Order: sequence, then structure tokens, then C-alpha cells
Amino acid sequence: MPVTIPRRAWRWYAIALIVIVLDQISKYWVSATLTYGDPVVFTPFFNFTLLHNPGAAFSFLSEAGGWQRWFFTAVAAVVSVILVVWLARVAEKRYEALALALILGGAIGNLYDRLMLGHVVDFIVVHYKDHYWPAFNIADSAITVGAALLILDMLLGKDKRHD
Repeated sequence: MPVTIPRRAWRWYAIALIVIVLDQISKYWVSATLTYGDPVVFTPFFNFTLLHNPGAAFSFLSEAGGWQRWFFTAVAAVVSVILVVWLARVAEKRYEALALALILGGAIGNLYDRLMLGHVVDFIVVHYKDHYWPAFNIADSAITVGAALLILDMLLGKDKRHD
């Protein structure tokens, strides 16, 4: 039985693809341009620093010995498949679909890194004096914005989500 993807879903898949492309271009540029671990300062609280993260978000399990690469790869692959299906089912719900598209694009962007490199390329560093937020990338940003939109959409109520 063939799977039919609603026409409106394709716009959301295109947004996910844009996130993937922007993420990979930025990671390629940073990897080709910056020296590993050497910050390029933009403001007193923001810099680019090329870093490799073999763990999950915020370097969770980055020192786990290697098994985490395949674990997080499998998790990201399963989640991506679920998001593709979920997105097709909610293509008419603008905010929910946008949120899922951003999360899907970010998940696939980082999944690609894990498969091809064995780690995720991070480079955006935000800090205040000596207090540093863990480094992140465009894929992480898309996932975070998508998750925030999804939560906001859930909080707005059922009648507000069908615009």
C-alpha cells in the first residue's frame, strides 16, 4: 500500500531541507576556516569556536567511550522517521508543522554529522564573563526553536492551532 504525502506537507519538508543545508554549509565553512578550539571573538559575549561533540546536547555522554555515537545515531534516525510521518499528518496545522519541520531539519543535520564524522560540529559559543553556555550549531538552534514553538502551540489550545 503506497504512502500518500499530503501536498501541503511538502512545504514543511522543504523548510527542514533548508535547515539541513544551512546547517551543513555553516559547519563546512567553520571546519574549513577555523582552527579547532581557537575562538574568533565577535562580541564580549559571543564567539565562534570550532568544537567536536561526540555526545548529545550540551556534551552529554561525550566521554562515554564511543558507544554513544551509534546510540545517538539510532535515536536520531528513529526520531526523524517519526517526525516525517507526524509532519505529514499535521501539515494543515501551521505552527505545529513549522515546529516539527525545524526539529526534523536539525535532527537530520546532526545525524549526518554523526554518521559521516563520528561527532557533531559545534561552533556557536555564548558566554558572560567566565560563564559559558555549551557550544551549539544551527541544527541545535532549529531544534530548540522548534521545541519552543511546539510547546507554545500546545499551550495556545486546540482551537488556536488550526489557522
